[in-house]
Amino acid sequence: MIDGGQPFFLKSGGSSGVLLIHGFTGLPAGMLLLGNVLNRAGFNVICPRLAGHGTNERDLMRTNKDDWYNSALDGFFILRSVCDEIFVVGHSMGGLLALKLATEYNVAKIVTLAAPIFIDDSRGLENLPPREFCSDACVLTPKKKFNDIPPAVNNAYDKTPLVSVHEIVDLIDDVKKILPNVTAPILIVHGEEDHTVQPRSARFIMDNVGSKVKRVVTVPNSGHLLPFAEEREFVFDVTLNFLSSS
Repeated sequence: MIDGGQPFFLKSGGSSGVLLIHGFTGLPAGMLLLGNVLNRAGFNVICPRLAGHGTNERDLMRTNKDDWYNSALDGFFILRSVCDEIFVVGHSMGGLLALKLATEYNVAKIVTLAAPIFIDDSRGLENLPPREFCSDACVLTPKKKFNDIPPAVNNAYDKTPLVSVHEIVDLIDDVKKILPNVTAPILIVHGEEDHTVQPRSARFIMDNVGSKVKRVVTVPNSGHLLPFAEEREFVFDVTLNFLSSS
């Protein structure tokens, strides 16, 4: 396991818990800053490592969308054993998993951070080969290096298996179909400078979830990596305020 791939569980002694779900090719370490903020506010916080993440891209090749979801469920059930109510916050693909989880289990509230519905054209998805040609292929995905965050966050994969891209595309299609079944209060946060996931994804989720309480918040100068973007304190504040409000 690479540094930053370790799951974490921050206990508070309270009865409320937050399940954090990291993104595609990301790490639990990427959610730790947000986790610390929520924990200091009195929440128990858990962030599992999604299957195939935190080791190497070959492991990711051998997993699929169901494996990722089951990893999120592991964290949910651990948290449910010690908490009376559970909130779910997911970044990027983690937001998709949060939405799926909320259609099957009792979740108090949901927060999605840059959840993908429409992938930006710059990612070249139209050039993705058919699945049968992708079993052993990877594409280089250079990552921006951050200096003002825990160093382990920078250890996310710099190669992405193409077969895994097919899996996340399939997961997007699955979640789009079940959005009307999401009824928990939801906060949808998206960066206006996101060049990985089109910001209009937030409006699509807003317009299609079945939740009566729903809100979109846009972050003016941030891109896709909201949990450790320069405006992360704003993201943390709106997330905490939403989870804490009655």
